[in-house]
Amino acid sequence: MSTAPTPHPTAAPSWTVGDVTVHRIDETPLPPATGPWLLPDATADLVAAQHWLHPHFADAEGTLRIDSHSFAFTLGGLRILVDTGIGNGKQRANPAWHDLDTDYLRNLTTAGFPPDSVDLVILTHLHADHVGWNTRKADGDWVPTFPRARYLTARTEREFWAGYDMDEARAQMFRDSVIPVEEAGLLDLVDVPAHGAGIVPGLRLLPTPGHTPGHVAVQLTSHGRTAVITGDCIHHPVQFAHPAIGACVDIDPQQSETSRRTLLASLADTDTLVLGTHFAPPTAGHVARHEGGYRLSPVHPDTH
Repeated sequence: MSTAPTPHPTAAPSWTVGDVTVHRIDETPLPPATGPWLLPDATADLVAAQHWLHPHFADAEGTLRIDSHSFAFTLGGLRILVDTGIGNGKQRANPAWHDLDTDYLRNLTTAGFPPDSVDLVILTHLHADHVGWNTRKADGDWVPTFPRARYLTARTEREFWAGYDMDEARAQMFRDSVIPVEEAGLLDLVDVPAHGAGIVPGLRLLPTPGHTPGHVAVQLTSHGRTAVITGDCIHHPVQFAHPAIGACVDIDPQQSETSRRTLLASLADTDTLVLGTHFAPPTAGHVARHEGGYRLSPVHPDTH
């Protein structure tokens, strides 16, 4: 089994949103080759020209820095996890995701969210690097990692994949990371209209389709403060400067760009904290208008 590096301290970085503390649960950095594969239009020259991306989100040569992590927080008495990363021991076609052995569950527990304590798992969409820790291996079977939790995703998302002609790699991902949760009766499907769907007070799903048909971002509000977790509507801050840059795995590239532009316009020059599901540390920031596009002004984690 391959071992992925653990790049960050075990104490989970966190940000305060009103009276809610949002923890980043680190899984693994993704290899440098991820950027050119995932965002092929984000050329090294284009990235290097956005000097504000350095040093956090790209190096001076234009290599993108991309991470895999989740976010965890407590709201209204519920212990909530947003997306579950790649997972350990999963057979994956992508070598960067294949048969990992990371400290994700230890990081989650250190942050105060042992698996048995999680009440709600929100899945922004059903891609392999967002559902992997839905399950873990026990006695040779894939079983829900969070047995007390309800798992939640958009109805549009699950119904799309139910009718999709999957290749074997994607079918394998559903067999080991989605179907066991369904068979355990833990998966809830939510209708997400254009104005969004409230889940509990202070927690809302925002429709951001395109990357997948049912993709959602997650909005958190507490005591007049707001944060938005991007999911894969935005993979990397370079897309703030160039919203037309899409991912090679976008189901509907035009719709993905529209969702990205709409979200960025709604967040620009506000105090909403943006938390990127694949953004390298410092991971969070505010959206500012910049040179005809946008930029991310980093907000570093709280110090304790």
